[in-house]
Amino acid sequence: MRALILGGTADASLLAAEIARAGLDAVYSYGGRTRAPANQPLPTRIGGFGGVSGLADYIRREAITHVIDATHPFAAEMSRNAVAACMETDTPLIALERVPWTGMSDDNWIEVADVNTAVAALPEATANVFLAIGRQHIAPFAGKPQHAYTLRFVDPPETSLPFAADVIVSRGPFTLHSELEMMRTREIAWIVARNSGGDGARAKIDAARMLGLPVVMISRPELPGRPRVESVAEVMQWLGHSARLGA
Repeated sequence: MRALILGGTADASLLAAEIARAGLDAVYSYGGRTRAPANQPLPTRIGGFGGVSGLADYIRREAITHVIDATHPFAAEMSRNAVAACMETDTPLIALERVPWTGMSDDNWIEVADVNTAVAALPEATANVFLAIGRQHIAPFAGKPQHAYTLRFVDPPETSLPFAADVIVSRGPFTLHSELEMMRTREIAWIVARNSGGDGARAKIDAARMLGLPVVMISRPELPGRPRVESVAEVMQWLGHSARLGA
């Protein structure tokens, strides 16, 4: 057996640790968007594959027998490519996918389908807005330049931003206390977030609830049907091994 982990998430790192502890042959793949990705206990590659055909070629060349898609829930292109490449190579595929967040009765969510709809959902009047959506998706917000935007990235921006913004450079996970302090200090009035799900990124959602702030929540993209599980232990079982710690 030789597994390929399509990673970049905290869940993928937990899986890599379990696979390393089990002594399984595996490769961890980063998409390359983060300049200083976290170290992994497995052989690691960084960068794209070159679409479906490139990923299929890699699977064949490296004798990959199992593929685990543990990418971010919004890494839709990579997930779609994985489905197609695994079908082409007849390679078993499973997705390690976080449970989406669901709104509570005291949440003030505006649920939207995509980034452009999120821009439209923001008010016309000037407001302090926290964009918790990643740097690849911020450009459409230049359409409402009247807002004072706060952005948070793992790496400092390498190029100029499409609008003026307060940039926080920090790597999560973040605590409820730190999110409350950040929002209060910057007098955040609106939050735009993607429904990433899981526990690692939900502190900002809990903080918004406590502060009574509106959250423009972007729904997950539609993906092709594929087997999916919600825990590292289930992936290990799929690989024919039990997890020592689980997740």
